[in-house]
Amino acid sequence: MSGLGFLHRPTSVAVVGASDDPEKIGGRPLRYMREFGYGGTVVAVNPKRETVQGMPTVPRLADSPVVPDVVLVAVPGQAAVDAVRVAAEMGSRGAIVMSSGFGETGTPEGLRMQDELLGHARAAGMRVVGPNSQGLASFESGAVMGFSTLFTEEPPADGPVGIISQSGALASVPYGILRRRGIGVRYAHGTGNDLDVTAAELAAEAVTDPGLKLLLLYLEGVTDPESLVELGERSRERGVPVVALVGGRSRSGSRAAASHTGALATERRVLDAFLERVGIWQVHGVRELVAASELYLQDWKPQGEGLAVVSNSGAVCVLAADAAEDADLPLASLSEHTVARLDAELPTFAATGNPVDVTAALLTDSGLFGRVLPVLGDDDAVGACLLGIPVAGRGYDVERFARDAAAFAAGGTPLVCAIPQPNVAAPFRAAGLPVFDDEDSAVTALAQYLAHRRRMARAAGLPRPALARPGDRGGDGGSLNEAESLAALAGLGVPVVERELVGSPSEVEAAFGRLGGRPVVVKGSSATATHKSELGLVRLGCATAADAVAAAEAVAASADAHGVGLDGFLVAPMVRGLHEGLVGASLDPVFGPVMLLGAGGTYVEAVPDTQVLLAPCTHDEVREAIARLRMAPLLAGVRGEPAADVDAWADAVVRASEALADPSSPIAGFDANPLLLLEDGVVAVDAVVLTR
Repeated sequence: MSGLGFLHRPTSVAVVGASDDPEKIGGRPLRYMREFGYGGTVVAVNPKRETVQGMPTVPRLADSPVVPDVVLVAVPGQAAVDAVRVAAEMGSRGAIVMSSGFGETGTPEGLRMQDELLGHARAAGMRVVGPNSQGLASFESGAVMGFSTLFTEEPPADGPVGIISQSGALASVPYGILRRRGIGVRYAHGTGNDLDVTAAELAAEAVTDPGLKLLLLYLEGVTDPESLVELGERSRERGVPVVALVGGRSRSGSRAAASHTGALATERRVLDAFLERVGIWQVHGVRELVAASELYLQDWKPQGEGLAVVSNSGAVCVLAADAAEDADLPLASLSEHTVARLDAELPTFAATGNPVDVTAALLTDSGLFGRVLPVLGDDDAVGACLLGIPVAGRGYDVERFARDAAAFAAGGTPLVCAIPQPNVAAPFRAAGLPVFDDEDSAVTALAQYLAHRRRMARAAGLPRPALARPGDRGGDGGSLNEAESLAALAGLGVPVVERELVGSPSEVEAAFGRLGGRPVVVKGSSATATHKSELGLVRLGCATAADAVAAAEAVAASADAHGVGLDGFLVAPMVRGLHEGLVGASLDPVFGPVMLLGAGGTYVEAVPDTQVLLAPCTHDEVREAIARLRMAPLLAGVRGEPAADVDAWADAVVRASEALADPSSPIAGFDANPLLLLEDGVVAVDAVVLTR
């Protein structure tokens, strides 16, 4: 990645297509840079006017008295391409192309012009934002090189939040919401087609700004995962959280029908796993994108894991507890010492458990919140507090409530407020506290903030994901037969069943004997039939040699009936496990090797219970994924049953993930289903392996 700081603080800007009308696309940047304090040189390019908005013009970009750091292009079609060419020839560092009509149209002419534009830039090493860009707005430097109407509707103020979006609208809308809430915004960028500079790359640059505390990101699909990995690393290094809304899907194309993993590791689930791995919090709408912003801007240092609720309403206490359960945010179990201290501070009729109901006594004792909150904050189990005030106003010392709450939050314990009355909420907001209209919204935002902190800390200890190599599609090399698949799986570090491969039914009897005369399964081995059971290519429970030979003959007949060519007959001992699991992998063309684990068996796709991870995985990461499965409670043993060897399962996943993360691996994916979970170890008894 090259440095892109010049796009935020350019020394000079040329506007090609500069307009005298401050409301036109070519006029707004001139107006904005003048009004918002840009201190660099501005060159207006217009061949038809000697001045625009009181500024002298030059007729051509080549006539500029300085080599512009950034050229802002507001002319259409081929004229925009020519402006980029001239900028590149002059030695400009970057161009922002606001013009539309390029690759976003999908037309041959639009695509041709876009390719030509990029060629001019790359030949000179110049970076390009756009085309079809709303522009870049940097309010610290005043370099507002864009045309968003919101900057006139909601006047800007520099602040600790950056917004970077492929969509102009999705840069403007969060900007407007934050400004109406009194939050300053440093960057509001709409990058457009991302022909060269991507939104993710620009975000990775912006997050290094020491004045930034939060970055909001909107992407229309993921085309630059490497920059997102870099963004995650930089955000963790600086402690600047990134909240992302992704409006598209990774372009992974069709999955191999032979792979359960391909069917279950969907594009959305892989994207979720990727963003979790790099420490970015994903939301699913604009409201969620900005909902917790005030929390991220605090200098809190949460210690415990649990939530403490304080209110002057029993109903709010109940509803907040319900909301906490829904948000997977546990209520803190208060220590006996804490309860004793609360008893000493509150009336005898108050509820001193958690939630804490201070009752209507608040009307006569305005110091209750100021005494109760510090007691809760001293409890090691309390990681955050919610203060609910559904009704107050006349007769209540609301100003004192706000001062006491702000003093408590300044000590480092996260505090959110649920206050529906605007006049009551006002002094809390003025004190810099996050205030929500209801306890559900407050708890949801708090749960996100706390979980995001944990995600960032956890991501710091995880390896970089093994992203796809150029041209990787996965599965193009076809599938191996089952004998080859089991051998390949063993090579990946997954334990596999003992087995014999023979060429004809007549050889099955000898194989049965070599396997110890135990009951066996007989399968037809074929690279073209990966789902064998429904084709009659599997026979279970063959107790005698004669049974095994008959089974092989029946398998051969079924293969003939379905036109399946067999490479031989696989004979393996019957193995009984405590549970049937699954481990698999597929190759995503964006995010690289993806691991799947979960409940296995015949109904794996009909009733899925699986987790998705990116390769390579760590043992702890896999154990946490197993713990999230619905089948997880069964693995410890139920009603006297023995526990399954979950560590062996995790070890198999880790070894396979490390092998597939090796760029030289020829394997594009596999299914080991079922993977039998034993008291001591695991064993794969069926396998499909896909090659690159």
